[in-house]
Amino acid sequence: MAVTYSEMLDLGTQAPAFELACVNPEVDDREAETRSLDDFAGAQALVVVFTCNHCPYAKHVEEALLETARVYQARGVQVVAICSNDPERYPADAPAALARRAREKVYPFPYLFDETQDVARAYHAVCTPDFFVFDADRCLAYRGRMDATRPGQGRATGEELRQALDQLLDEGEVARPQHPAMGCNIKWRPNGR
Repeated sequence: MAVTYSEMLDLGTQAPAFELACVNPEVDDREAETRSLDDFAGAQALVVVFTCNHCPYAKHVEEALLETARVYQARGVQVVAICSNDPERYPADAPAALARRAREKVYPFPYLFDETQDVARAYHAVCTPDFFVFDADRCLAYRGRMDATRPGQGRATGEELRQALDQLLDEGEVARPQHPAMGCNIKWRPNGR
């Protein structure tokens, strides 16, 4: 397992567009098998998290992410999870396995599969989990880690992500410093990156 830190995309960056296959389309009232950035146009804030099934860092924050998503949905926040890993080398991150995980854990948000890995590149995502929070205009307000915990070092709380969401919703901006996420590197396809 190669561990890496997020690249910390510049604050104010406009959210790159995407349209990706959704492995759990039953999660919301949309009938389409894909989800795009435009599908979240009404959200007060959008959390995009690059994650996967197999990474211990992603597993470590999963329950805190689910809890955070459920709590903040009532405040107009939407969450979307994206897996960009190569499913041939990492079958636990193949679409069918992602769908099983989303259903087992009752994900309250869409779980998308980035088959070409182009969306991960557009967001400068490099690790799992890697968090990006966009304001109502889809400008980047927060990026980095969910909290300071690590696998085997206490339960994830989501404290930093929650604080960022509170600040964004209540004050219109997120304070600094913001710390990079740490986790398994995205599993790029051969010659992919």
